[in-house]
Amino acid sequence: MSLTECQQRVDAWISRFEEGYFHPLTNMARLTEEVGELAREVNHRFGQKTKKKDEPDADLGMEMADILFVLICMANREKIDLQEAFDRMMDKVDRRDTSRWTLKPGA
Repeated sequence: MSLTECQQRVDAWISRFEEGYFHPLTNMARLTEEVGELAREVNHRFGQKTKKKDEPDADLGMEMADILFVLICMANREKIDLQEAFDRMMDKVDRRDTSRWTLKPGA
C-alpha cells in the first residue's frame, strides 16, 4: 500500500465520525505519547532498563504503526501529500548523503 493509499484509508475511517481529526496540538501530544511507548520498548529490549517481571513485551511493529497512524492524521488534517513529501525527502538524502557513507559493492 502506498502512502497515498494509507492516507486515503485513514481519511475514510476518520470521516465516519462527527469529531473528525483532532486539533494539531492534540495530535502532537498523541504523537509524543506514541513515540514514548516505542522508546520504552526499545529501551527495555536493547537498553539498560529492564522490564518488571510481570510486564509483557510490546509489539514493536504495532508501536511503529501507531506513530504512522498519528502522522497520517496530522498530514491529512493539514492537506499534506505524504507520498510527495517522502519522495522529496528521499531525493534530498540521495543528493546529500550518498557520498557520506561507504557504499556496498554494486550499489
